[in-house]
Amino acid sequence: MDVLKSIWAGLDWSVLTDILRRILPALLCITLHEMGHGFAALLMGDTTAKDMGRLSFNPLHHIDPMGLVMMVAFRFGWARPVPINMYRFKNPKRGMAITALAGPVTSILLSALLLLLYGLLFPLAGGGVGKFAVDVVATGAYLSLSLGVFNLIPIPPLDGSKVLFSVLSDEAYAKLMRYERYGMLLLVALLSTGILRTPLSSATSWLFDRLFPLAEWSYGLVS
Repeated sequence: MDVLKSIWAGLDWSVLTDILRRILPALLCITLHEMGHGFAALLMGDTTAKDMGRLSFNPLHHIDPMGLVMMVAFRFGWARPVPINMYRFKNPKRGMAITALAGPVTSILLSALLLLLYGLLFPLAGGGVGKFAVDVVATGAYLSLSLGVFNLIPIPPLDGSKVLFSVLSDEAYAKLMRYERYGMLLLVALLSTGILRTPLSSATSWLFDRLFPLAEWSYGLVS
């Protein structure tokens, strides 16, 4: 028993906690981002996402394995797209654009809320569980913002491509969507080589700095 206790005490838990610190907020960000799409579609008359169980807080309903890995490793990734039937909208093109934008908007709002929470919890960041919780919230705020920014890129199947659809002719959009299956490969390559990461990181950091005063304001309420 003493041997087991000494082994347990000697384990390095920093790797596990670092993984959890990234995965837990990533799951939250992905889930709410996709639910944002689904609820926007539902409000405009399309029940497809609801009927297929995608209006769920269960992250397993929304995970794209590669997208989650990319998000944890590079802080930019994607989820499994919510099914949308644009022909249930009164104005299909406008409805599709609004539904697509709902994801990034949800991500930005979530980032703002997490920053407010970060400020409130910061006094608990002295160590142990409190520090872990504060770190998770801070990571979630940044990841949510990066998810929103990343998805605005107009490369299929990201949300930006759906917004682009609203200003293209049907013929032009049909041609664009023929290459959708190559879009994901292109995104992985751009992120892996770092070509896309620098401008995305700069844009995310700039927006994060604009939102961070929310954390300073909420901290002032408890300090």
